[in-house]
Amino acid sequence: MAPLGPFEAAPHVAVGLSGGPDSMALALLLHDWAQRRGGSLLAITVDHGLRQASGAEAEQVAAWMGFHGILHVIRRWEGAKPVTGLQEAARGARYDLLEQECRERGILHLALGHQQEDQAETVLIRRGMRSGPDGLAAMPSIRERPGLRLIRPVLGVLRARLEATCDVRGQPFIRDPSNRDTRFARGRLRATEPVDPVPALAEAARQAGCRRADRDDLLAQMLARHGAFHPEGWIELDAAVFRVLDDEDSLGLLSRLTGAVGGRPYPPRGERMERLLTRLREGAGEFSGGSLGGCLFSRAGAVLRIVREPASVEAPIVVAPGGTAVWDRRFRLEWNGSRTVTLGALEAEGWAKISSDPIVRVGRVLPASVRRTLPAIRGGQTLLLVPHLNYVRLGSGCLGYRLGPEAPVPAAGARFSVVMPAREII
Repeated sequence: MAPLGPFEAAPHVAVGLSGGPDSMALALLLHDWAQRRGGSLLAITVDHGLRQASGAEAEQVAAWMGFHGILHVIRRWEGAKPVTGLQEAARGARYDLLEQECRERGILHLALGHQQEDQAETVLIRRGMRSGPDGLAAMPSIRERPGLRLIRPVLGVLRARLEATCDVRGQPFIRDPSNRDTRFARGRLRATEPVDPVPALAEAARQAGCRRADRDDLLAQMLARHGAFHPEGWIELDAAVFRVLDDEDSLGLLSRLTGAVGGRPYPPRGERMERLLTRLREGAGEFSGGSLGGCLFSRAGAVLRIVREPASVEAPIVVAPGGTAVWDRRFRLEWNGSRTVTLGALEAEGWAKISSDPIVRVGRVLPASVRRTLPAIRGGQTLLLVPHLNYVRLGSGCLGYRLGPEAPVPAAGARFSVVMPAREII
């Protein structure tokens, strides 16, 4: 844990606990670690409801935690499940539920049980997808989230050692059969012998991670000098940046920008980024625009504009009074209004309804594509509130709310550089 700190004097930590050997061993070890420091551990099990036995398994995990005196909670993935992209959706829902529980309890550190084989599999999957240089760094030991840190204490440990930890302590665990399901990429990998040994793949990820850390610093400086970030969720950038940076750093920058604006936690496929990069390096009059990772790219002279792709925004979501919701993976709404509302895109028809209002000034200078993707709050079919345009429908009672950004992939890390008046980077 020491390299993942610092921690509070009496640390309060959460662990995502599936009931498998990796997370079970981590939970037992973290419990010992926290107790020795006068802290506490919360174990969180997410029941996706995708298998008939999942509910009973979650209850079994709760009973095991009770035996060890570890506080435990079960969070369930409610609602309809997607027909396609089920694993990615389930993974996203798990992270959302884990982070929500931590935020509600004021816990700053969420530990995940990914271990060395998981890291090696991630490297192989991303190699197959021709991921950019950031992707080949696989999973970081620490990932900063808004108000929360994701930590992976056993990322360098082999699965056999974690299973042995459970065995020595007499702790049973659950094996999820979906982990071997060959319909999914990881299941197919686990059904075959790896060409490269696991430690070598993990070491490759570590070295790529070191290069990613150096790249983070460089790109943060470039973004601070040459980028403009707008609160409506779009970015303007000096297009010459891509001619100054080498291929690896340029692909890393593209990955960050599409993640921040497009709201997707994983980068586009490598060949798509490479094709767009080639076009971005063309002359100013030759780039006609393009799309990537849920973003639209356009250029006016030397300025590259990156906006959310209107056709890719998420459908509206329902938010009840006192509720908190994240829409389009880009905006978080805390709603204390007096009625249940929906949060979704303004779209062209919404802009047409309010554009004649004299109070709506900002929208007249925003690109049309940006206006269409702005978060808007509706009551039924009635447009009540568009925060970024200073629009509030009179008599709507929409006074209790807070809307802020929520980027699954920040354009720059926690050490984002700032340009001082003397143009000195700090």
